[in-house]
Amino acid sequence: MESADRKDIAACLNGDKDSYANLVRRYEKQITKLMWRFSRDPGVCEELVQEVFVEAYLSLKGYRGRAPFLHWLRRIGSRVGYRFWKEQARTRSSVPLADFDAIETEDADTVDPSVAAEVLHSLLARLPRPDRLVLTLMYFEQCGTREIAERMGWSRAVVKTRAFRARRKLKTIAERENLLEKLGWIH
Repeated sequence: MESADRKDIAACLNGDKDSYANLVRRYEKQITKLMWRFSRDPGVCEELVQEVFVEAYLSLKGYRGRAPFLHWLRRIGSRVGYRFWKEQARTRSSVPLADFDAIETEDADTVDPSVAAEVLHSLLARLPRPDRLVLTLMYFEQCGTREIAERMGWSRAVVKTRAFRARRKLKTIAERENLLEKLGWIH
């Protein structure tokens, strides 16, 4: 653990609120990037980031310092995001992909990256939450199976199985929506 983190955590646990503000400033960018994976709405993302830091503050006594503080925050963030998806699933059934019917391209390099990101997030939203989480952490956050297992309290075998099945489900959904050819994912 970084000595600056260690100092700020100790001071915070002794009642110094400014020390926690230092931790928030130090890691806000990385946690915002993670939470953007769970919601592409800037307002919702900001709320999720705040929720991560509030939860971390309330759990700070339980931080053991065996891993870097950022790893601990990311673990909390993954769980906050997962809960967000769970709550979101109760209020809506599926994300429409009709808005992407206008995508027609011969060359995958000509697809606007922001449009491709929206398509991908819409496709991911159709997956069950555990599958969506595994692919999000694996491909957007570049987490290995071991790190995903640690963050979520799953075994590596569960992570590998979910990833395999999730990729297959994602491909099936994209095929059903005729998005593979439109985006140039297959030739």
